[in-house]
Amino acid sequence: MANVVVVGAQWGDEGKGKIVDWLSHRADLVVRFQGGHNAGHTLVIDGEVFKLSLLPSGVVRPGKLSILGNGVVIDPWALLQEIDAIRARGVAVSPDSLKISESATLILPFHRELDELREDASGHGIGTTRRGIGPAYEDKVARRAIRVCDLDEPESLAAQVDKALFHHNLLRKGSGVAPIDKAQLMATLRDLAPKLLPYAAPVWRDLHDARKAGKSILFEGAQGAMLDVDHGTYPFVTSSNTVAGQAAAGTGMAPGGLGYVLGICKAYTTRVGAGPFPSELHDETGERIGERGHEFGTVTGRRRRCGWFDAVTVRQAIKVGGITGIALTKLDVLDGIERIGVCTGYELDGKRIDYLPAARSRQARVTPVYEELDGWADSTRGARSWAELPATAVKYVRRIEELIEAPVALLSTSPERDDTILVRDPFAD
Repeated sequence: MANVVVVGAQWGDEGKGKIVDWLSHRADLVVRFQGGHNAGHTLVIDGEVFKLSLLPSGVVRPGKLSILGNGVVIDPWALLQEIDAIRARGVAVSPDSLKISESATLILPFHRELDELREDASGHGIGTTRRGIGPAYEDKVARRAIRVCDLDEPESLAAQVDKALFHHNLLRKGSGVAPIDKAQLMATLRDLAPKLLPYAAPVWRDLHDARKAGKSILFEGAQGAMLDVDHGTYPFVTSSNTVAGQAAAGTGMAPGGLGYVLGICKAYTTRVGAGPFPSELHDETGERIGERGHEFGTVTGRRRRCGWFDAVTVRQAIKVGGITGIALTKLDVLDGIERIGVCTGYELDGKRIDYLPAARSRQARVTPVYEELDGWADSTRGARSWAELPATAVKYVRRIEELIEAPVALLSTSPERDDTILVRDPFAD
């Protein structure tokens, strides 16, 4: 069996949760490899809605091992609350079914407070979820992070806390905020340890053993390629790498074992928060897409900006991220629109370009070049085969394949798990 990496190919919110859930029946392990509880994955199973932030989307399927890799930053209280909430709905979660990398970085209360201070500072906010994700990644890179394994080593934990507080208390002093009380923080961490440590493990070894045994592994990313800290619309990005290569670095799996890379994208484009969005619609059609697509953030509840499909950014995501094939979601949201636009290129200072530049000022100046395609009057919602789709809907999908230079492997026609058309099985490659 091949392994599969699922990543977003736009600005997040592409429907990765449903696709991972749908694919997870073929996998033995489902692994998150980056991000934190700023992710929001919605699953709809027989009409029942599950909203997950940290737990891998395969957790709702019995018999699967779920893993949070070292590339994930973990708010332990948010995680434990999510575990309790899903248990209350009849989903079994235990140290046998969920493992957390012992190397994963913890998000602590002072990370959230710093995130809020920055977002509230005039002119400095970039629209984060205020959950401490960025500050936790900063501590990781600066080698002052508190990691899961530190909870089991009280002596080294105290020294690491000193290192973190030296930095954070200086920042707090400059912002007029009271310093962090070390004794109180240490007591909090001691209380946390027995609740979190049962899940801790050297998960890289579990992944190696699973691969050696011929088991299939599904890697689940959060956010999207255009929010990647290196390859996205910087500085309006997330704090981690979201492309498929991070599945190796963020779990301990050898790069050669990643397998098929499935990029998820909507049949149109959305974005939450600030930042460039060349194909954004500021008209009734944009409003209609937003309403029909229920475009509100799973985590934040913020309204998403909506626009036509941007083939330029998706094609760029495919090339940068090594995406093998695409899962196209929410095709049904476009039902009934007479003419559908697709962004095929940009104009920048009077010249035609076929990529999104890195410089912020240039990103702000690009204007979309559109191609108009015929829409369809018939409903695609709930279709489970090509034969059920209107001819113009099929033409729309085929034209997208041409423009992004990659095949559509899966087509989703509603939030329901089984309303999915399988074109090419990623686990078969």
